[in-house]
Amino acid sequence: MGVQSMRLSDSVVQILIIDEQPVTRLGLRVLLESETDLRVCGEAHDLVGAVQQLKATSPHVVIADIGLNGSACGLDVIQRLRAADPHLPVLAYSMLDDLHYVERSLAAGAIGFCSKRESPAVVLSAVRQVVAGNLSLNEDLTSRLLSRAINGRRPGLDSGVQMLSNRELEVFALIGRGLKTTEIARTLKVSVKTIETHRLRIREKLLLTDSAKLTFTAVRWVHDQQEQVPVASAMTPMTIRSSA
Repeated sequence: MGVQSMRLSDSVVQILIIDEQPVTRLGLRVLLESETDLRVCGEAHDLVGAVQQLKATSPHVVIADIGLNGSACGLDVIQRLRAADPHLPVLAYSMLDDLHYVERSLAAGAIGFCSKRESPAVVLSAVRQVVAGNLSLNEDLTSRLLSRAINGRRPGLDSGVQMLSNRELEVFALIGRGLKTTEIARTLKVSVKTIETHRLRIREKLLLTDSAKLTFTAVRWVHDQQEQVPVASAMTPMTIRSSA
């Protein structure tokens, strides 16, 4: 349905939640439905369920976790939903608040990003801003995104990371957080062989000759990202009117 097809008489905003964790979905439902004008019309934990719920419920807005596991990651889900309904506002909601994930979320079609570490008041504010068709970002993230746009990316590693697919970026980040191949496969709910294939492709794209260099590079990248983007504090999201 999307914002542009909402009638002025629509007093209750219908929200679709996409998150792998039942506890997170329940928590969001309780928070959102504590507001008289917000209602959760559907839930999904993967791409298939998200597409089904989109067709069945025609939500006004979607809250999507970009950290979904399985055959399709959360960024892929956002892309699919936006392809199905270009006017559908999507709020990316995740523990993965590295700057690259924020950029990937916006590139996938989200018009807002909210960390799961934010306070309930900030989450509600972000939802309302996205429903209104505004770009909603934490002030710190907005500042850093603008700084990167003005100053450009660092040569070398940052440029290489941009060539990684959404799933490869997830694998790269998990390597950087110290997970072994079997642990990554278990986390993403895919086979060990699939992760090994991703590792090989990452090495090829980043011109890394062996696994040791891959691990070292991934650890350094994760460390740099954490230094660049501190954990978001409970501040009011910056609102920018979207032209979409």
